[in-house]
Amino acid sequence: MIFFDNVSKIYNHTSPALKNVTLRIEPREFVSVVGSSGAGKTTFLKLLLREEDPTEGTLYLDGMEITSLGRGELHRIRRRIGTVFQDYKLLPHRTAFENVAFAMEAAGRADEEIQEDVPQVLEIVGLSDKMYNFPGQLSGGEKQRVAIAREILRGPKILILDEPTSALDAKSEKVIEGSLRELMNGRTTFIIAHRLSTVRQADKILVFKDGKIVEQGKHDELITIPDGVYRHLYELQIGLHQ
Repeated sequence: MIFFDNVSKIYNHTSPALKNVTLRIEPREFVSVVGSSGAGKTTFLKLLLREEDPTEGTLYLDGMEITSLGRGELHRIRRRIGTVFQDYKLLPHRTAFENVAFAMEAAGRADEEIQEDVPQVLEIVGLSDKMYNFPGQLSGGEKQRVAIAREILRGPKILILDEPTSALDAKSEKVIEGSLRELMNGRTTFIIAHRLSTVRQADKILVFKDGKIVEQGKHDELITIPDGVYRHLYELQIGLHQ
């Protein structure tokens, strides 16, 4: 369980990047975070990862207050969180299989387990036919799918995907959207989303505006709010793709 208790973040004594956010995320929830540029999504993510300290308020993870943890304790907490950003950070001289296997090797997993699990997760993300390709032989979307597979097999309790479909080709986007629930496998999962097609499956959508959560709920609920922020963003994207 993740709990933000009246959390604010102010940079340089100016307007808040995040203001009075109180939020509870239950175990195994699939949460999407949406909003326009500058709405507070990145600050929310940095606070969740404890890359930033809140100016006010308290954060809890599984009942543990994490806002005042020391460096050693914080490292142990971060090992429970898997992140996939848009830079992928693949090892250029290792194949897709080897990049995914590397995370399991670092965690001390047995060779037999690696040989069994890596092909399975690469199949889920639609890369069975590319598992022996090097990153230079993969498209941007394929590289991102390798990065997601790698984090999945690292075994984090919490998974954070930052704009997982923003740079994907249509084929890769459909693969990721179609396999999200299987990839989650019982993990608490956050998707920081620009393309709202990804968030329709979410258990909870958090809509940020001016550093606040102004709406939250499922897609079918939020889309019915007259003059709602989410509805406006969704209709704008539909219009752009028509």
